[in-house]
Formats: sequence, C-alpha cells, structure tokens
Amino acid sequence: MISDIAAWFITLFVLNPIQADVQERMQGVNASAQSIQQSQQCIAAQGPKLLQRAGEDPSWAIATAAGYTLGWTSPVQLLDANDPNCAELTRLLQAGEGEEANS
Repeated sequence: MISDIAAWFITLFVLNPIQADVQERMQGVNASAQSIQQSQQCIAAQGPKLLQRAGEDPSWAIATAAGYTLGWTSPVQLLDANDPNCAELTRLLQAGEGEEANS
C-alpha cells in the first residue's frame, strides 16, 4: 500500500508535470518529429524505472516529489543520461533551466 502511494506521488508530482513541460517546450521550439519521438521514448522508458524506485523506496519518492515541486530537483536529474533517447530531452530541459535562471 505504501509503495502504491509512493508511485502515485511520483506520477502526480513528477511524471505528469515533466510530460506537460516537455510537450510545451517541444512545441515552443518547433521540435522535429524525431526529437518528439525520442523524448516520448525516454519518458516511456524512465517512467517505469522511477515508479519502481518509488515503490522500493517510498521516502525517496516523497522527497523527490517535494523537491521537484519546489524546484530543488531538476527533471534532468531523474533521467538516465546513458539512454540515447534521453539526450535530446536532456538538452532541451537543461536549456530551459538556463532560461529560468536568467529570468
């Protein structure tokens, strides 16, 4: 039961906002179909891993959800840098973080 609640926290406060942010940024930069597909594949691959980790470590899930919501945890920190499908998404998110810091 606790693992289900932890997975819910990650879904509601991390995965859903990341997906919305990615979609908005992809539209903002008129991303190519390939970039959009790679980003979707990245999230599709990383989402279950985050949910599994949340189920195994509920305190991590709650801390991560709070950190992401408060801006202390970057979505880039949650993606696997070794996944080739995440390269474009990571670049896009890092660029967005730089813009937010300059605002």
